[in-house]
Amino acid sequence: MTDAPATPYLAVDLDVLSRNLENTARWARARGLRLRPHAKTHKSPEIARRQIESGAVGLTVATLAEGEIFSRAGATDLFVAYPVWAAGERGARLRALAQGVALRVGVDSAEGAQHLGIALAGTSASVMVEVDSGMRRTGVAPGEVLEVARAADRAGVRVAGVFTFPGHGYAPGGAAQAAADEATALAKAADILRGNGFDDLELGGGSTPTLAHSDATVLTEVRPGVSVFNDAQQVELGTCGWEDVALTAVGTVVSRGDGRFVLDAGGKVLGADRPGWATGAGRVPAMPDARVVLLSEHHAVVELPAGETLPELGDRVAVAPNHVCAAANLAREYVVTMGGRVTRWPITAAGANT
Repeated sequence: MTDAPATPYLAVDLDVLSRNLENTARWARARGLRLRPHAKTHKSPEIARRQIESGAVGLTVATLAEGEIFSRAGATDLFVAYPVWAAGERGARLRALAQGVALRVGVDSAEGAQHLGIALAGTSASVMVEVDSGMRRTGVAPGEVLEVARAADRAGVRVAGVFTFPGHGYAPGGAAQAAADEATALAKAADILRGNGFDDLELGGGSTPTLAHSDATVLTEVRPGVSVFNDAQQVELGTCGWEDVALTAVGTVVSRGDGRFVLDAGGKVLGADRPGWATGAGRVPAMPDARVVLLSEHHAVVELPAGETLPELGDRVAVAPNHVCAAANLAREYVVTMGGRVTRWPITAAGANT
């Protein structure tokens, strides 16, 4: 690659990225599902534009700051998939965002709905009630959805539907059951709302590991995020192969010996996520048996099986992060390659966590 930057940096293979975009869009079209990818993964207006061009109906974001950035970049349809506490300055920001885009906001409490009603009064924004389908994070139990929906209705905000995140599918062998739990929870919640006068409901779910198991007879919309890049977790979960990983962190070998080498791409580049089932703190696609066994801020220690040849000092090695969303949030640009050509895309929403 010509014009290679100093390491460490995030490298994106545009051919693989484009294939991932089209595969996800084709999958959703074939099942009649609306695709609203989660832009917190890439935080890039350039990639968001390509997702919309490939057939996405809009974008999902996790924070108001992300929504503001994507709105300024031209996004017209956003879902903040988070129970936003819309009080004070945050409520004012939410109201301003609702002036420029078709906006939906997550809610999982009557109190939260009251604040959203104040912040969004006079706008066309709507809410999606979050349901817990088994992750035990945010969201109400399916049987408790009516209280939140009625609170939103009293506050003057239209209830557009229900959504969930089947995050417990991020475990070996857990994707199919998590997708089934997702469908059960959404169907129960929607039945309760429809029986009490709430109609034309969107039923949103979908994560990258559970996507292939999504029940299209229940869901109307899916929100995969990681599938745009894929990462070491997805390979270990069996969601994809190494050939589907579009983003890697490129580091330089700065030390070597005793079956290990050290890269200058540490936790401040790769992110620190390592679920208990993961076999390493990152993986090396070109060395499938290697494991990142130790991460500190600026060191990634990679261990090779006995007898395998270590790279030389000064060699560049590409590492697939465990969780690509965390890596993207730490960087400021992608170094994008297609064939021999290199370009740079700013990660405009990096650090947009408020």
